Amino acid sequence: MVRIASIQSTPEPGSPTVQARAQSLTMEGMMLHRPIAAVCAALLVCAGFAQAPAKKGQPNVKKQSYGKMPDGTPVDLYLLTNANGMEAHLAAYGGTLVSLTAPDRHGAFADVVLGMDTLDGCRAQTAYFGALIGRYGNRIGGGQFTLEGKTYHLPINDGPNTLHGGPLGFGKQLWQAREVASAEGPAVEFSYLSKDGEEGFPGTLTTKVVYTLTNKNELKIDYTAVSDKPTVVNLTNHAYFNLKGAGEGDILGHEVTINASRFTPVDSVLIPIGELRAVKGTPFDFTAATAIGARIETDDQQIKFGKGYDHNWVLDKTGAGLTKAAEVYEPKTGRVLEVWTTEPALQFYTGNFLDGTIHGKGGKVYPRRGAFCMETQHYPDSPNHPAFPTTELKPGATYHTTTVYSFSAK
Repeated sequence: MVRIASIQSTPEPGSPTVQARAQSLTMEGMMLHRPIAAVCAALLVCAGFAQAPAKKGQPNVKKQSYGKMPDGTPVDLYLLTNANGMEAHLAAYGGTLVSLTAPDRHGAFADVVLGMDTLDGCRAQTAYFGALIGRYGNRIGGGQFTLEGKTYHLPINDGPNTLHGGPLGFGKQLWQAREVASAEGPAVEFSYLSKDGEEGFPGTLTTKVVYTLTNKNELKIDYTAVSDKPTVVNLTNHAYFNLKGAGEGDILGHEVTINASRFTPVDSVLIPIGELRAVKGTPFDFTAATAIGARIETDDQQIKFGKGYDHNWVLDKTGAGLTKAAEVYEPKTGRVLEVWTTEPALQFYTGNFLDGTIHGKGGKVYPRRGAFCMETQHYPDSPNHPAFPTTELKPGATYHTTTVYSFSAK
């Protein structure tokens, strides 16, 4: 992870969202001084991301403005609602998951992912909140790799390494988006064409990602990509979860289970050293439910390198299909998150570089360890480790992976 800059998320004064909300004010309210009216409008916009009773009904997809790019290109925000009243908000910029609600044990919904109210706020933050990550998720050591005898040099943006595809990776690009039909629930497809040589990677890569908010209260993400040259691909989503609610304190009391008996230890700049190390007897053993905060300050070299957890777990998979990778339980609300994936590994990150300077949706502060990430993936730096599962994609082959984030309560 990279360190983050101080960001305050505020709606754009002339945005269509603010105008639509403002039209509902009474004539008397319209006569207020402009500064007061602007504050009222901003509060109304932020309320769209706040806790609210959810109504069951017909699954649907709505579209509204999220803002404009510096060149004036409009950016859409898609609002998905399933049959149970669960909502997901998805922006065309970065294919970003901006908001996701989930019910607690009493049926009350809350937004459980970190994000920004406006496009300007989303573009300015450097924590990758909810973004689609590519062309290569996680780190590539030294910003280079060799493929079929040729060495490729990538821009470095994380110490000596390339992180999440480089400074202009997929999470910083404007994707094409459209609603698609699905029997499982409302769905939106995002597509992006990454040209040969973009951020140093070979081959023109055509990527499609479909988000489906199923009527089983799952957020299902299907990733597909093809290339016209040999290349490397490792796609994921960088959602930051807090099952108490976004901006509701730290996540140290969340209880985590990871179905992995090994992890990949790293060096001081968080590049795997090539070993698959047993988790037994270490702070990385989450084979039984354990609070995140129970061992996060342990005097352990790996913990110190990551400033907490920021490591890759090798999943105990028995087949190529969807298998359960992890489960997280939040005792106060009863919310449960299950992570299912076709991928061989999981990056568990505990928001160690959040520092309280970002003000996210509704102006809420995002403190250190105020969220966790469960990034399904192939191993970090795989192109430089022949013994790791390959991330090479050849012409004529199709990259396809699926990850499901399933929500319930107890």
